[in-house]
This record gives sequence, C-alpha cells and structure tokens, in this order.
Amino acid sequence: MSRTSRTALMAALGLITATGATATVFGTTAGAATPGCKVDYSITNQWNTGFGANVVVTNTGDPTTAWTLEWTYAGNQQVTQGWNATITQSGAAVTAKSLSYNGTLATGGSTSFGFNGSYSGTNAVPAAFKLNGVTCNTTTQPTDPPTTPPTTPPTTPPTTPPTTPPGQKADNPYAGAKVYVNPEWSAKAAAEPGGSRISNQPTGVWLDRIAAINGANGSMGLRAHLDEALKQKGSGELVVQLVIYNLPGRDCAALASNGELGPTEIDKYKTQYIDPIAAILGDAKYAGLRIVTTVEIDSLPNLVTNVAGRPTETANCNVMKENGNYIKGVGYALNKLGSIANVYNYVDAGHHGWLGWDSNFGPSAELFKTAATAEGSTVANVHGFIVNTANYSALKEDHFKIGDSVNGASVRTSKWIDWNQYTDELSYAQAMRDKLVALGFDSKLGMLIDTSRNGWGGTARPTGPGALTSVDTYVNGGRYDRRIHLGNWCNQSGAGLGERPQAAPAAGIDAYVWMKPPGESDGASKEIPNTEGKGFDRMCDPTYTGNARNGNSMSGALPDAPISGQWFSAQFQELMKNAHPAL
Repeated sequence: MSRTSRTALMAALGLITATGATATVFGTTAGAATPGCKVDYSITNQWNTGFGANVVVTNTGDPTTAWTLEWTYAGNQQVTQGWNATITQSGAAVTAKSLSYNGTLATGGSTSFGFNGSYSGTNAVPAAFKLNGVTCNTTTQPTDPPTTPPTTPPTTPPTTPPTTPPGQKADNPYAGAKVYVNPEWSAKAAAEPGGSRISNQPTGVWLDRIAAINGANGSMGLRAHLDEALKQKGSGELVVQLVIYNLPGRDCAALASNGELGPTEIDKYKTQYIDPIAAILGDAKYAGLRIVTTVEIDSLPNLVTNVAGRPTETANCNVMKENGNYIKGVGYALNKLGSIANVYNYVDAGHHGWLGWDSNFGPSAELFKTAATAEGSTVANVHGFIVNTANYSALKEDHFKIGDSVNGASVRTSKWIDWNQYTDELSYAQAMRDKLVALGFDSKLGMLIDTSRNGWGGTARPTGPGALTSVDTYVNGGRYDRRIHLGNWCNQSGAGLGERPQAAPAAGIDAYVWMKPPGESDGASKEIPNTEGKGFDRMCDPTYTGNARNGNSMSGALPDAPISGQWFSAQFQELMKNAHPAL
C-alpha cells in the first residue's frame, strides 16, 4: 500500500512556477431554495496555439437532475475536444450540458468536466457563467497560466465510442468504456449503512498472492472475475482493473503489506505467479476485454529512497537493491503481460509525498525505465503509470501553490511541504509524465490517479487559505489533506472518498480510478497472526508516536483495524462521511 513520505534532505532547492489560470465564480447563496452556483474554471496547460481547461461546477441552489453551463469568451478561443459534458460553441458563446451520469446535483453537490481548445493572442478566463440560466459572479482574479505545452492532450473523450482496429490498443483504454464492478466488493459496500450510494463504483481486483489467481478462501479467482466482466460488458467496451502485487521481498520498507515470497524467490514469482496470470489473460475468450494491469505497487521507488546513503535506509531494501529482484520481477511482468494484445500495463510511480523531492523524482523516473527494459521488456510494454495507489494525497490543493510565499518565505519551507516540489497529485502526475516521456517512454503515455481515499471532505475541509502569519499557518490552515504528517499512510482518520472514477479528466491523465477498494484495511492496529505473510507495522497503531519517515508524529491511524486487505467497516464509514465531492 502506498505510504511513506521518505523525508527529503533539507537543501536550498530552486522554485518552480505556479500552475493554472483560474477563476472562481459564485452565484447567490442565501439559502438552499435560492438559485445559485459556484464555478471553478482552470487552465491546466497552455502552449502557443492551444490550451487545456478543467471546470468544476457546484450547485448552491435547489437540487437538479440536469444542468447547462454557459459562458462567452472575450477572445477567439475555440473548444476542440471535451469530456464529461456535451460542449457546443456558436461564435464566442459556449454551452456545456450534463451527461446521463453527472446531471444530478444536490444542493452543495459538485461535478467536473474538461476540454481542449485553440486560441491566438490572449486567452483570458471567461468573466461570467450561467448555470441553468442563473448568472454566477466572479469573485477571484485569475493567475497567469503555464506556458509549457503538454506532450499530448487528453485522448478521445469518454462519451465518444472508440474506433480502435482489432489487435491495436486504444490510446486511452478508459475512453468510451465501462469499468468492471467487482461483485464481491460491491456486496460488502452495499451491506454497509449508506453503502449503496457507491457500491456500483468500479474498483481494482488485487492479485496479492498466488492463491488469489484461482481464488482463496472461497473468493473469486481471476477467471471468475473475467467471466463476470464479460457479462457486464454487453455490446460495448469494458475495462477490467487488476493489481499485480506479489514481488519477492515485497514492500521492503514496511511490514503491514509484506507478501508471501522471500527476497530470493524470483523464479517462483515468474513461474507460479506471473506465468499463470499471463496464461489466463491470453485466453482468446477474454480478447474483447480491455485489461488494465497496475504493476507492483510500492516496489521500485524503495530502491531510491530507502537504501544505503538515505536517512530512511532499511536493511531489507538494501537486500532488494543488491539482488535486483524488484527490477527483474517488474521487467518480467511487463514483458509477459505486455505481449498480450488487450492488456494495458500501468507501472506504479508512488505519490508526490514520496517522490516529489528533486533527490527522488529524477532518479525514480530513471529507475522506472531501467525496470521497463529489463528481462527482455521494452518501454513499449508500458502504457502508462499510476500514482497515489492506496494513498491519501489530495488530488489538487486549491488554497496554496508551490510558488507562493508568505512574508518573503517560500511555502516550500513549511513543515508540511518540507522542500517538496509539488503540493498535490495532479501536478505531480503531470510532471512525472513529462519526465518519463523525455526519458524515452511513448509520447502518448497516460497517467492514472487513485482517488479512492483522497477527498478530505467533511466539516474539517478548509474553504480558503490559512492565516498569513507564517508559511506554516498559511499551508496548514488551507490544505485539504488533513493528515498529521504527509508520511502517514495507514487507515487515516478523517480521510474521505475522492473524485469518482472517470475517464480523461485532465491533460495527460487517462483516468481517475479507485484502484484501492474503499473499506479494505491498510494494516492491523495490533499484531494479528495470519497465513498471508503480513506483518504488524506500528504505523497502523493509533498510539504510535512515529519515526523518521513521518517526522516522529502520531500515526493518525484508526483503531481496531484488521490485517491489510480485509474489510474494515469503520474505515468505510469514515470515507463515506468525509467524501468530497459529498455523497
């Protein structure tokens, strides 16, 4: 499970520029019966003749079952491609209408859509918006947009059926496709009070030990899931999300997510784990499914951040670096699975609170390429990367930017950011994508962001920046991520469901996904004997006062948790209570 912050060495690092031109637009808010709206329009990327934008619509009036948003450009901007809304344009006037799955907005409810556009000259943020005919009024001024173009814009929007020729992979497997709903997880979610609100959401299927391939302890095996996926598919396209997670010496820097294979059992990993999975996925019966594999969560970055020469060194990670079995295992998996025509490999790329520092970011990207070209594999076997899997880092921090300063001090000097280059997962994912493309990965590389537990809603969610007393009060008062420390990773108190799974939500992002099924524990609060090789990690103990990886802070974990992967009702209820967007 994605976890540790890997505290960076304190160094005088250069600042990066702020990202995104934004305008926040509000309507009237005098009571639920009063028509009103809030619109956040942000330019996520801009280059010489084009730009990408994301729009978040919040209904502050009566509940609605459909919405229409209108605005007029001051320049010659033209929308060229959109997703999560039907967007039309007549002259300078643009109209965006809800789709069947995002039209219902309760009072205070939000949804989002995005688009690519062209322009020449200036690209000003629209001055005003109307939601269902009600005018919203600008309350904040936009900042300067970024000028670095994305390597490639988002792929075909999810509302347009793909036209991928047989035997050829889609640029974005999520575009135009449904995503598999795991009936086992769905049943557990639906059995919870209020759980039916999300029990139809797609989640990842974790193959975390050899026995999971055929089904362990009465649970569905891989073939059973794929057979069920064929039933759900119907006549359209369907994505099945699998987590490949059983490396030798797995998760060398923690204990709760250790696995069944010892550090030297690379041959067993290949022949008894990867080979049987590949044989099933290669069955012609399943050729019509789009199978997304997320490969070995929490493995490769440990070889950069938790080895000799780093303050967070562990003996187990030194062993894995020396024997090379993480690299061999990932390379072998990519080679075997990537050779199957309908399999899309996404490699784990940690999260910004682990790899966002200069000393971690570049070396990790280079290590990813090393693994992608090991054991006969090539970068062509990597369709993309996934970040924030099973972690809690906020998708987008709106109340502070990495380029901000308070009383002459950069926010990077705050205790929370601690000289990191990134404040959230979206900016990190887009930057990591650009770095990987520069290193030789495909220019169409797509990123996934796990948003299953990074919503941070509820009563503690800040509504504006913190006090300008210091960089710490500014950041801590405004940050959505309410963890005690960025390095806390186990069953976090106060966490909430994040953005619902959706395709092509932002430039370079193939999808927001719930790869970690909400309600599955990160690890036990106390030692619990088990046959799955999972140890007791004090970071899952709510009484633990911490270590170097979390700044010797309290763990922030919920009490009475079972071992990792088992159902944890209290966590599930916590996530629903603090969901953002709210349920």
